[in-house]
Amino acid sequence: MKILMNQELIDRDQAKVDIEDRGYQFGDGVYEVIRVYDGEIFTMDEHLERLKRSAGEIKISLPYDLEELKDRVRELVSVNGVWDGGIYMQVTRGVSARNHLFPGPDVNAQLVAYPIPSKRPAELQKTGVEVITAEDMRWKRCDIKSLNLLWNVMAKQEASDAGKYETVFVRDGVITEGSSTNFYAVKDGTVYTHPANNFILNGITRLKIIEACRNAGVKVVEKEIPAADLDQYEEAFISSTTIEVMPVVKIDSRPFSSGRPGPVTLSIQKAFRDLLPDREKNRMV
Repeated sequence: MKILMNQELIDRDQAKVDIEDRGYQFGDGVYEVIRVYDGEIFTMDEHLERLKRSAGEIKISLPYDLEELKDRVRELVSVNGVWDGGIYMQVTRGVSARNHLFPGPDVNAQLVAYPIPSKRPAELQKTGVEVITAEDMRWKRCDIKSLNLLWNVMAKQEASDAGKYETVFVRDGVITEGSSTNFYAVKDGTVYTHPANNFILNGITRLKIIEACRNAGVKVVEKEIPAADLDQYEEAFISSTTIEVMPVVKIDSRPFSSGRPGPVTLSIQKAFRDLLPDREKNRMV
């Protein structure tokens, strides 16, 4: 496997992380995961624009301009023969002696990108998943796709230990998002999801789902969903780059749609897939 490390494509076994890389010591960096369908890179522009924004919010300058970075990602996909999978990419503030203060301008950001396996969880998309809730104790800049994921990791493990698929966070009584997903609930045919503010990551898949809903004539309302009001909703689903539109059939002890994916969720699954590259859509027919 070839990986992109700063300016070079190198073999995986040649990749080294310095012990004083700030990403390694402080989680001082940002990242993206980009999906590849049938060799085509899906929503690359949107992901790289968000990478640039996240980096800018923590005052990191990307080591490439976006057009050059797009070319390198295409090269990475091509040289590795990525057909159905993904690309993981992260940028750290660089290598310097350990100090909480930012290093000087002579320290360059470090970029690494490489292919990762990613398969649509088709069976789970048909049956739906069960999730649990937990207090959202993350920092208040969840709009930045930061490497600091400790609370997310702990919450994801808590769900796994309970035999569930995901943990959905609740902050001050309001559902925000999942440990690695965005959250949606459906009432009277309308989709509700938390506003894209500092308490959630504005997922690229989330944006495409909103587009898909509008294409399908499904109304979307961005507003807070009180956890105490979940009984008022008929359906729920979560989303991410790797799982697309995933029906939720139970949250804690509360079932949705009689324990199976609801009709609005299923229609959104289809509408989302209509946005995918043509070869991928044809393969699902």
